[in-house]
Amino acid sequence: MAEEIAIADGGARAKLRNPLGVVGLSLITLGVYYFFWWYFINREMRDLGRARGTDLGQNPGNSVLAVTLGALIVVPAIVSMWRTSDRIQRTQEVAGVERGASGPIIFILLLLIGPVGLWYAQSELNKGWTAQAPGGQPRLPGSEQAAPAPPPPPQPEDSTGNPPERQA
Repeated sequence: MAEEIAIADGGARAKLRNPLGVVGLSLITLGVYYFFWWYFINREMRDLGRARGTDLGQNPGNSVLAVTLGALIVVPAIVSMWRTSDRIQRTQEVAGVERGASGPIIFILLLLIGPVGLWYAQSELNKGWTAQAPGGQPRLPGSEQAAPAPPPPPQPEDSTGNPPERQA
């Protein structure tokens, strides 16, 4: 479901997740997947920040704590959504995406239209991960090998159903 790519020069990895898969799994699991996703995207952004020498978050566990237990007080959850939206925008800037996402747009979508916000946030993160990958394209393990040669074109058959004989 998700394709792993290397994060910058560090040994960490990020996942290119299907944005509709994130929404679907969050709905099917009644929100449980959302909390795991929230942790993993914040951890991946933190790892990219460390590899590039910039601050893209320090403790993804605190982000999850804010959107779970902190949601009882409301304010911590809103702050976590705002900061994560900003991190997504800064991730794209660090990765070199020309026209990156707007953090406030991601925040508003996450806050007001949850599933659309999840989809948009993940699709914008995927742009950042793809842009920072070597060569701007995600690399799969073993993708350095040459692709197999395509099969030869089919030979025309004569009226008997047999291929024509070659003439020398």
